[in-house]
Amino acid sequence: MAFCTKCGAQVPDGSTFCTACGNPIASAAAPAQPAQPAAPEQPAQAAAPAPAPAPQQQYQQQYQQQYQQAAPNQQAQYQQQYAYQPPAPDQYDHTSEYDAKDISDNKVYAMATYMFSVLGIIIALLASRDSKYAAFHVRQAMKLEIATVLCAVCMIIPILGWIVGGIGAVIIEVLKIIAFFQVCGGKAKEPAIVRSFGFLK
Repeated sequence: MAFCTKCGAQVPDGSTFCTACGNPIASAAAPAQPAQPAAPEQPAQAAAPAPAPAPQQQYQQQYQQQYQQAAPNQQAQYQQQYAYQPPAPDQYDHTSEYDAKDISDNKVYAMATYMFSVLGIIIALLASRDSKYAAFHVRQAMKLEIATVLCAVCMIIPILGWIVGGIGAVIIEVLKIIAFFQVCGGKAKEPAIVRSFGFLK
């Protein structure tokens, strides 16, 4: 129940005017305002796409990929190009074909073939006829002696023959000295120049 604020008379619920004095009756409570609907939730924004890499970054990435792909091939080519390759065997070195004992026992006779020319060849043939090592150097010394004879024949020709024959004789003496020191080292190598002679192998 409500009461009139002017005359104090009792007014029935829901009346807008007092029945006694006609005074307007204010509603006891203001009507509740309807609740506003909640604003719809905004859908979650999709993740923004990642920014495209700068041209410089793209170039660096591309270069790095190409380098990684090319590196194994380049490394293989480098290893193949610079790999250690053993030297080709000397086809004129026959040391391995002879026994070490034969070399040590007949080294002196082999040296005599280059020291004493024809006399040394004869000594080696007589003293070490069973030695294959000495026989090898006898053959090489004979080639050098034949080359000496050819140089002497060239010197029969005036001027030009003297020059050619003299130079040839000096070269042959140098070859004899080289062959002598090779024998000292226990080698069995064919001397240069005369090694091309097809005989006395």
